[in-house]
Amino acid sequence: MRLKLALLLLATLPATADTRLALRDGEVFTYKVSWAVLPGAGEIKISAHADTAGARPQLRVSTTTATRGLARMLLPFDAKGESFFDLRSGRIHSLTESSRHRGKRTEHTVTFDYAAAQALYSLPGDTANPRLLPMPAGDPMDLITQLVQTRSWELKPGEKRDALVLFDDDFYELTIHAARHEEVWTSLGTFKTLVLEPRMEKTAPKGMFKRGSSVRVWISQDELRLPVKFEVEFKIGTGVATLTRYEAPEPAKAPAAADARPAKADGVPASRAKNTGP
Repeated sequence: MRLKLALLLLATLPATADTRLALRDGEVFTYKVSWAVLPGAGEIKISAHADTAGARPQLRVSTTTATRGLARMLLPFDAKGESFFDLRSGRIHSLTESSRHRGKRTEHTVTFDYAAAQALYSLPGDTANPRLLPMPAGDPMDLITQLVQTRSWELKPGEKRDALVLFDDDFYELTIHAARHEEVWTSLGTFKTLVLEPRMEKTAPKGMFKRGSSVRVWISQDELRLPVKFEVEFKIGTGVATLTRYEAPEPAKAPAAADARPAKADGVPASRAKNTGP
């Protein structure tokens, strides 16, 4: 379903057991989606919330997507995904995804069995008979969470790293390349960024990659390492999601000392880079 999300909204829009999760409790990213001549085609919101009360401390990463304005009149679309990560291992243990398009609703749940190297894909009302998905080596994430996860990587232009992504009911073995540095302007300020490009190299291209589409993410090269822009390029046009609002994780929301001076990160004043938007 996440592949449909990218195709519909952006067209309307390796973690390991000891990997530090790139999203933290209370952190929220809000993106404005533009498509072709529609500058306000939709919105994507990514948020993280920790739950440490139960026997299994976990981080819930929620992604909501919706078309807006004229795009919603032409193509009403809403989607929600929730990925649940074990805070002790950093691994995803389950996810749920749902969407509604022109009155048609789809939904599924996936749980991950690392010992058996498989995932269990279930539809509502049929959880007793899940479909088994063989899982390649690696620790999977959904596409959007994986793109955000790259902010914790220390890649330089010319370097690359493998990642395992689940699109709906299919695993994609991606290699994410650090392409170049690039300056990006947003409503939050101007950022020096690292452009990352996922490609299918370990296996034969499939899905959107087989059809010649490309995906990019721009990661700011400052202390926040914000994913300031996503892009999905198709033959019929390009969908772009640009960060318009950022809410820092809970511990970072404490006020600074009165005499503290904002630091600079790659030429961008911290006061501007940390702007949370309107």
